[in-house]
Amino acid sequence: MADNSITIVGNLTRDPEIRYTASGQANARLGVAVSRRWQNRQTQEWEERTSFFNVIAWGDMAENISDTLAKGTRIIVNGRLEQRSWETDQGEKRSVVEVVADEIGPSLRWATAEVKRSERRGGGGAPAGGGDGGSSGGRPQSGSGASGGSGGSGGSGGSSGAPAGGGGDYGFDEEPF
Repeated sequence: MADNSITIVGNLTRDPEIRYTASGQANARLGVAVSRRWQNRQTQEWEERTSFFNVIAWGDMAENISDTLAKGTRIIVNGRLEQRSWETDQGEKRSVVEVVADEIGPSLRWATAEVKRSERRGGGGAPAGGGDGGSSGGRPQSGSGASGGSGGSGGSGGSSGAPAGGGGDYGFDEEPF
């Protein structure tokens, strides 16, 4: 099976547009401009070409994008290309190729970012294999977010200290990130 993976780095051409399906699932639509610059070896002039991509993200990631990113932000998008076709009210056939995002993040090449872990919103973001999507995954609910040193490396023979089902969704002893 062919791999259909793409990574683009560019600037948002507009603020993310968030919408919800009839079933309540969030989706965010983004416009990304990707510029390429090179020097023409014959004229020694700099030339530039810009390509524009439509990107769509789903679920919790769509809501996080809407809360975090704005027009002009330089981002990195990893996803897959998908073609979508439809017919207009006038009977014209239309088609578009979009990047369906698996991951999106700010580029840190010329900027800084503050990362804040968000609470899981519901079952839509849970990985295959179950889980209620709303559990804390065994993370402490109090404190400043740091582990405070308890539950460190001196464990007692295989117990991670997490409640049953806390990290089993991912196949690790603790939740990733």
